[in-house]
Amino acid sequence: TKHQSPIPIIITILFPWHYNNPTLFLVKREAAIESEFMVSAQLMLLFLSSAGIRRAVCGNGPSFASAFLTKAPLAPSAAVSSSSAAAASAAIAQSWVRYQPLRGTTVRFMSSTDATEEKTDEEKAAIKAAREERKAEKERQKAAKKAKKAAKAAAEEAANRIEEVTYLSVSEEESYAPFGDMSIVMSRSRSGRDFANAADIGGSDDAKIGPGSKVWLRGRLNSIRVKGGSCFLVLRQNSFDTIQACFFKDKENPEQSAKMIKYLKSLTTESMVDLEGVVSTAEVRSCSIQDAELVISRIHSVSKADAQLPFLVEDAARSEKEVDESQDTDRPFPRLGQEIRLDHRWLDLRAPANNAIMRIQSAVCQLFRESLYSQGFVEIHTPKLIAGESESGAGVFTTDYFGTTACLAQSPQLYKQMAISSDIDRVFEIGPVFRAENSKTRRHLCEFTGLDLEMAINEHYMETLEVVHVMFKHIFENLET
Repeated sequence: TKHQSPIPIIITILFPWHYNNPTLFLVKREAAIESEFMVSAQLMLLFLSSAGIRRAVCGNGPSFASAFLTKAPLAPSAAVSSSSAAAASAAIAQSWVRYQPLRGTTVRFMSSTDATEEKTDEEKAAIKAAREERKAEKERQKAAKKAKKAAKAAAEEAANRIEEVTYLSVSEEESYAPFGDMSIVMSRSRSGRDFANAADIGGSDDAKIGPGSKVWLRGRLNSIRVKGGSCFLVLRQNSFDTIQACFFKDKENPEQSAKMIKYLKSLTTESMVDLEGVVSTAEVRSCSIQDAELVISRIHSVSKADAQLPFLVEDAARSEKEVDESQDTDRPFPRLGQEIRLDHRWLDLRAPANNAIMRIQSAVCQLFRESLYSQGFVEIHTPKLIAGESESGAGVFTTDYFGTTACLAQSPQLYKQMAISSDIDRVFEIGPVFRAENSKTRRHLCEFTGLDLEMAINEHYMETLEVVHVMFKHIFENLET
């Protein structure tokens, strides 16, 4: 041969049984010389002796492939002669030469019945219209399915939505949902609810509000814990009084109980809530009210706090010693600096210790007044924006007063003396004092609240000491009680 590799000729016959006319595919992998092809074809035809080959050579079948598919018995006269084999070889060779330009490609032979007539424009238009109709129908079904799914989702959302509650009157309470955020009332009415103090609730019979009593409480949500079908929360009043409230899933009304649990989960700590419940005896060590709790029947959020706060009141309430000791543990407590506390002073003052500072200040001023009132003093109010310095020994803050320099009062001393000279023998004042005293520390007396008193002495300065002694004794004794 003229080629280094053999010349493979692959004849692949596909039998699509669901069609009447099978298709014959002739695949050439490599070009061949006509003489070599003739020899190979003759050897192949002489080697094959099946009924299909004999029938194809004799011309008894409609096509080469159909000769293998027919089940008709072979006639005795269908013997393969040398002249018939030569004719078949010549036919195959002619076909080979005809398709030489298609070397390296797949050649498909089809029977005459496979050819289809060219469709008319009307038929093509009808086919296109049918295709468009099927496509439109699919789009309609898809849109209907999407709309059905959206309607189902909207129905589920509406069923699970928790609407706001507009509580206007106790007499209409049964028509209100037992849970939900409270809408803005805008002073449209006074509901008639009587809010109680947590400190008045107790588990004993001698408590002001004892077991079995139904009360309304308003306070901040100190903490909440929801697990399964139960919920425990702690309500805080006045930064000091805390009481536990609980809710358990009702088997008789599971749907409403599930909604209540869902609403309780949505509440955030430090939110202001209104809670109605029945007092029940309990042992609660984590609250200031340790012998009673509330079984929740209604709860509404009046003002919901942000879920993420600058810091927790619980962290602000810890002492420096407690924070230092926790630094070497697996869960150290956060250290809150003075800057973040002052930036969020409204939150820092909710800590019991910091809140107590304000309350002690108020009590001191109240007791100071009470003592001096009882000893014949008169309270006065002196100016704090003055033309000059009140005391020469202390620094003064100056400011512009319509083109004139003014000073912030360092002391009400001058005005107290003027009051004594005005025949008011005993005067006092509680007011701000400003001192421009530069200091290297963060805590210095640039501004403070002064408690000043002035009195006329009849004979001896001990008269003043006696007044001050009575005043301090009254303050300290009553602070403890």
